Amino acid sequence: MGPQRAELLKKELEIVTYEDLLNHFPFRYYDKTRITKVAEIRPDTEYVLLSGKIVNLFEEGQGRKRRLSATFYDETGSISLVWFQNLNWVTKNIEDYGQYVVFGKVTDFNGSYSITHPEVEPPSAAGTAPGMQPVYSSTARLTAMGISNRSFAKLTHALFSKITPQAIPEILPASILQEYQLMPRATAYHQIHFPADELQLQRARFRLKWEELFIMQMQIANLRLQHTVQPGFLFTKVGEYFNRFYNESLPFDLTGAQKRVLREIRTDTTTELQMNRLVQGDVGSGKTVVATMSMLLALDNGFQACLMAPTEILARQHYQSVSELLEPIGIKVAILTGTVKGKDRKAVLNGLADGSIQIVIGTHALIEDSVRFHNLGIAVVDEQHKFGVGQRARLWSKNTRAPHILVMTATPIPRTLAMTLYGDLEVSVIDELPPGRKPIKTIHRPDRYRAQVMGFLKEEIAKGRQVYIVYPLIEESEKIDYESLMAGYEQVKSWFPEHLYKIAMVHGRQDPEERKRNMDRFVKGQAHILVATTVIEVGVNVPNASVMLIESAERFGLSQLHQLRGRVGRGADQSFCILLTGSGISKESAERMQIMASSSDGFVIAEKDLEMRGPGDVYGTRQSGVLKLKVADIVKDVQIMEQCRNAASLIVRNDPKLLLPAHAALREALRAAAGQSHWNKIS
Repeated sequence: MGPQRAELLKKELEIVTYEDLLNHFPFRYYDKTRITKVAEIRPDTEYVLLSGKIVNLFEEGQGRKRRLSATFYDETGSISLVWFQNLNWVTKNIEDYGQYVVFGKVTDFNGSYSITHPEVEPPSAAGTAPGMQPVYSSTARLTAMGISNRSFAKLTHALFSKITPQAIPEILPASILQEYQLMPRATAYHQIHFPADELQLQRARFRLKWEELFIMQMQIANLRLQHTVQPGFLFTKVGEYFNRFYNESLPFDLTGAQKRVLREIRTDTTTELQMNRLVQGDVGSGKTVVATMSMLLALDNGFQACLMAPTEILARQHYQSVSELLEPIGIKVAILTGTVKGKDRKAVLNGLADGSIQIVIGTHALIEDSVRFHNLGIAVVDEQHKFGVGQRARLWSKNTRAPHILVMTATPIPRTLAMTLYGDLEVSVIDELPPGRKPIKTIHRPDRYRAQVMGFLKEEIAKGRQVYIVYPLIEESEKIDYESLMAGYEQVKSWFPEHLYKIAMVHGRQDPEERKRNMDRFVKGQAHILVATTVIEVGVNVPNASVMLIESAERFGLSQLHQLRGRVGRGADQSFCILLTGSGISKESAERMQIMASSSDGFVIAEKDLEMRGPGDVYGTRQSGVLKLKVADIVKDVQIMEQCRNAASLIVRNDPKLLLPAHAALREALRAAAGQSHWNKIS
């Protein structure tokens, strides 16, 4: 390939080497033995292969609007062909009334069919190789330079004629190839580009998906091994604190799920190895009680405990909840955040250093160098994805050995993603809600129903309830025509006059003291309405709040909508979540609203979110490059992922450093992959 085209290929698709080209896989295939007749084309037809004559090739338009048109016909009918690029090549190479094979994507405009930028070849040159023909993704700039799908097929075909199967060495152990009936690697690469038939294509895809997910699971298994061999503190007994709390102070019976998770935590802390466990459960499932009882286990064994939360609001919420739970058994709980200063701060630091403070709850202020623990035994991290890796690592160094780690999240993570994002952690799920909780009724309303919605809010307030109104923006944006929080606040005041209703407002740019003051007004029932941004997504517990109104709900993702909805439904009263949207929302937004209205199961919603948006968008991994998968799909390929996880665990358990001769090629492949890996940045 000439230097100009080669440079463009590098810029557009990052293809530089033979290996890059081999890994530029086709995204679909067509069978060049299957010729479609023009009369067979239907509105749902996508790609077609036609055989017939091209006539009436003519040019029209000037400058940038210049284009070539022609008519293609066979014995059953005709279809239009259009070119906007490479016009000189088309003019030189296509003869009027010439016999050609044409391939392309059909466009239907008011019942009239056409193909833009069709691939045109004489019948004798209709294939670069026998069998199914590959279709490769390209870009507008590449197509403009004449690098089309056909160019990729010819390039790749030429490459296979240059290299031997030995140039694509096997990296999987023979035992795995045999157990999972995997096609040899070199064969899989050839068959995914130029499959002999559908069966060979499926086998090639399966093999390459398996390899991709297996390398990922090997990296995670190595991380998990590092955790599981890390020495940890031994909690030998369940003592007075835990038993007194369970028998005297627990305000309600534990659910079966909470008991199961506590048993798993108890088992982890009796092995002399560091616990690394993720507890995920929907909003309101009782994670805080599980965390509290885990911290009591540490206290019973002579250790201190801490709970770290990502925001001041959430830290204070936990402080209030845990203090209330533990007050009857006389345990002193301290709080340490950025706003705790002067004598108060000094007293907390001294209490942690001499061991008189047994439990501390705080923000990332807990990881500052000035914070020294007497004997930290367990660290609970809430909503851990909000913390950076370096921040968490500093918490682990607060004792001579790493304390036990309990990670909590109210963001339900589908099993497929948990196996990757949190693959090195043991995962527990609290999948029951406490008895007596009524499901939240979720209703979607377009903006034209605003007056009715506001009337409903007034009815709820008249019953003594409180209301959240959440906005997606904080300041007027010139680009996006949405009401900001400030404009929304004024609008709320017009519906709810200040002489009749008390309104508080919180957002991320407020001074922390002002935010806390406004929040406290709502928590104490001194304000009927809290107007807020998503700063209240986590950590607000107001049992009397029965309505969550989400403005411009189409601008939120499913998981975020579910998190916001979880702020209500915490008392015995029926609660409501109202999704207010613009009138002309997209089909995808309408589908999100429908999913929210029909399901309250966080895991179902998380799965749907994953299907609709993809893992990179949902969990922010796209930016970090973690899930750059070429053939595998972690949503659809769960079974393959589980096979790979089991196989990786077995190999790492029996040959952790891959020193056996059978694992030599795998060791080299993992070393090469390590340079592109971001797993150490995940959990």
